[in-house]
Amino acid sequence: MAGKPIGEIFIDDGEDRFRELERAAVAAALAEHDGVLALGGGAVLAAQTQELLAGHTVVYLRVGLSEAVKRVGLAAARPLLVLNPRSQMRKLLEERLPVYERLGTLHVDTDGREPAEIVEEIAKALEDS
Repeated sequence: MAGKPIGEIFIDDGEDRFRELERAAVAAALAEHDGVLALGGGAVLAAQTQELLAGHTVVYLRVGLSEAVKRVGLAAARPLLVLNPRSQMRKLLEERLPVYERLGTLHVDTDGREPAEIVEEIAKALEDS
């Protein structure tokens, strides 16, 4: 939508503009897409997005700090992890955890597991519901 990478949006336009674009993209995807929608970690923090997710199945893929650090990598171009990546990630996880847990209609532990195993658990849970 912005025609530039996320990092550039943060630098040129600020986080508020990024979040505005993110909210619009999520709203459009929820309205137009019939399938799986993978949201970034901060997308669900917006009240508007939380309201739009009501009534949908929301899978919270639970991850511990150590595993999250491995997956993201401390050298990755993540605007919110610039200064002290491990400390910032811990802070973000702690702040966001209550929202993730509240919104998630299905919680799945992912640490130390292969993607296929996680998908199988999710598919089974969805079939059983």
